[in-house]
Amino acid sequence: MKKVEESILLSDELSRHILGNKEANGLELIRSLPEIAVHARGNKLTVSGGSEMVERVKSFIESLSSRVEAGELLDAHDLRYLFLAHAKDKYPKCKEPFEEILVTYSGRSIKPKTFNQHLYAQAMSNREITVSIGPAGTGKTYLAIGMAVRALRDKQVSRIILSRPTIEAGESLGFLPGDILEKVDPYFRPLYDALQEFLGPSRFRQLIDRGTIEINPLAFMRGRTFSDAFIILDEAQNTTNKQMRMFLTRMGIGSKVVVAGDQTQIDLPSPTDSGLIALPSVLSKIGRVAFVHLAEEDVIRHDLVREIVKAYEIYSQRNERKGKGDQDQPL
Repeated sequence: MKKVEESILLSDELSRHILGNKEANGLELIRSLPEIAVHARGNKLTVSGGSEMVERVKSFIESLSSRVEAGELLDAHDLRYLFLAHAKDKYPKCKEPFEEILVTYSGRSIKPKTFNQHLYAQAMSNREITVSIGPAGTGKTYLAIGMAVRALRDKQVSRIILSRPTIEAGESLGFLPGDILEKVDPYFRPLYDALQEFLGPSRFRQLIDRGTIEINPLAFMRGRTFSDAFIILDEAQNTTNKQMRMFLTRMGIGSKVVVAGDQTQIDLPSPTDSGLIALPSVLSKIGRVAFVHLAEEDVIRHDLVREIVKAYEIYSQRNERKGKGDQDQPL
């Protein structure tokens, strides 16, 4: 491979991210790449090595520069996510920084953090139905709720409908105490948390009381039609094919639908019964439906979550090859 050397002049703000403290040090990340030599002198960075790897370093610095210039505050985790995406060559050239979804009640700007999340947000903006499939921590539900709140704020819809299969309760909630919201509270708590972060607790409760935000366990949606609404089905991997068909046909005029699920966390008696598994085969030829696949590199929780997701992928693949299903074996 052809060897090249590139000199990159860094702004003062960019230097703080590239040459900053040990916890968030882009220089150390760059030095971890194979066959790359990097030297810093003042605000000048000299990178040498194979032409392909040097281009990846340049791409990383360009993306980082765009985000810094836009005023984004990147912590150590953000810096590492961005670096790994470029280092693995999984980051196509696109306009940086990604479009802001909304500003939370506390003033925090919410934006996609990875290219696949960017595609997810674009799909939710441009398609009537978006199906998001990916492991835990990739922002499937969080970003969907953010887009729903934005659509409500911009008067693109008049209400938000949230649904989940309550498989842990066997879809039989009648024996639980309280009204419907109290009955399903444990199952919808992750959605409540995101909504309260975006809206603030008092505004969230106000919209719930008005019916502008409606909580509907999947079993309670049969027979209804939701028009002019942003409808989210979370934990979709735990729906059967019949339930998925019922849910999708609740869509009324002027509505958007987001289906989010993780194929590795199916709690149904038979994983092959999952409506999420069948959905690509059923709807893939309908152009107004978008499928977005999020992966291990899109995990935006603690760094360790990414490693856990990867370890379970390896575990599952090994058991599939051996034909031993879910039998426990050491990782």
